[in-house]
Amino acid sequence: MQDPDIRAAIDRHWAASASGDQAAEHDIYHDDAVCLYPQSGEVIHGRENLQALRSHHPGKPSGFEVRRIVGEGMLWVTEYAIRYEGRSAFTVSIMEFRGAKVARETQYFADPFEAPAWRAQWVAQES
Repeated sequence: MQDPDIRAAIDRHWAASASGDQAAEHDIYHDDAVCLYPQSGEVIHGRENLQALRSHHPGKPSGFEVRRIVGEGMLWVTEYAIRYEGRSAFTVSIMEFRGAKVARETQYFADPFEAPAWRAQWVAQES
């Protein structure tokens, strides 16, 4: 599979995720895909379990913004922000492809935090 085809599949995946289309969102995964959440230590085995887990999330996202997608070959990274119940979670998804579908994904989630005043002279605030 060529990079433009994988990128198009990733774009479809995130668009489906943002719109709540569970079937289209999970079409990108192999049936035996593995998804890891390192911060909680959870490992989700199989596309069916991953879709069921996400389908039963108690809060529906109220916002979804892909910030950047980079990759080539079989390894792709997406940075995005999800808004749940008035709070943002900044997320990094690392997708490892086997052919045309994802075989392994690792997702990291981070809460926003206030920038400390002591470093203001060296930084700019992102808008």
